Amino acid sequence: MPALEFVPPMEARLVSDLPKEEGWQFEPKWDGFRCIALRDGGAVELWGKSGKPLGRYFPEIITLVHSLPAQRLILDGELIVPIDDVASFDALQQRLHPAESRVRKLAAATPAILVVFDLLHQGRVHWLGRPLAERRTALEAFVAGLPSGGRLRLSPATIDRAAAKRWFTELTHELDGVVAKRLDEPYASGERAMLKIKRIRTADCVVGGFRYGTGSKLVGSLLLGLYNAEGKLDHVGFTSAFTNEDKPALTRKLEDLKGGPGFTGKAPGGPSRWSTERSSQWEPLQLELVAEVSYDQITGDRFRHGTRFLRWRPDKAPQSCTFDQLAAPIAPDALIKAALSAA
Repeated sequence: MPALEFVPPMEARLVSDLPKEEGWQFEPKWDGFRCIALRDGGAVELWGKSGKPLGRYFPEIITLVHSLPAQRLILDGELIVPIDDVASFDALQQRLHPAESRVRKLAAATPAILVVFDLLHQGRVHWLGRPLAERRTALEAFVAGLPSGGRLRLSPATIDRAAAKRWFTELTHELDGVVAKRLDEPYASGERAMLKIKRIRTADCVVGGFRYGTGSKLVGSLLLGLYNAEGKLDHVGFTSAFTNEDKPALTRKLEDLKGGPGFTGKAPGGPSRWSTERSSQWEPLQLELVAEVSYDQITGDRFRHGTRFLRWRPDKAPQSCTFDQLAAPIAPDALIKAALSAA
């Protein structure tokens, strides 16, 4: 039989709501590393969404896939590292380390879980051309035959739109979003054939500083902060979506507040994967302005992506802007249990 090869994963395009017509399967949107896990006899490989190999960074998942009762197997899923009931994206990123000794130490201390949601090959059956309804049935049967207590999890799924809608209404903190897939369609490798509906959350943040635009005397971005448990203001991200018409007045408003303490805890420019050459070039402010922003995901103690400015909150005291308002992603087992209960 021909050797099994990496299958570029089917991807999703962003939409604003769940599809209303029948014929869809809904699953939780997982916030980890997409992973194509492949076993061909004694060889096991893990591939990221970009086609880069991940196996050397997750030796415990290599061992897991090698132990599965199929000599030839391709699974589509998500790698997640749960720590203290939280799915830690920071812990995932720490795995991408060049030193094998460091990777193995992390694998032992904070082992990953593989959450699977599609079956692409098993034994002599190549499932890619089969409809999702058949692939899901085969995947459920395969996982049901595995011993309990391992590091593989089956992602919940439902064909009931009302149940998927309840995930949004009841799992307000736990759920990052929902993915929708056509039940009658084959696996569209490399195509945006799925739909994703992401939960957009809001937070009230203190404006601890700002940066001028590159080569400009006008504001480029606001630097956002939240108070930590020690009462210090930590830098958590930025927002920069302002029109050219609004920037002169906003710049004057900010310049009137220059000279304050700025961030009293973690400040911009500290060691982080977000640091750039301009990270230390910012203007500290008096801590008076509170901005409401929308965000999609957090990683550790800051927004993973830029936020969207919604409005000023003059009614909010800066000291009330704490980390308590952020939603931390829960660990896979807890999310699976909550999703099944809501469905």
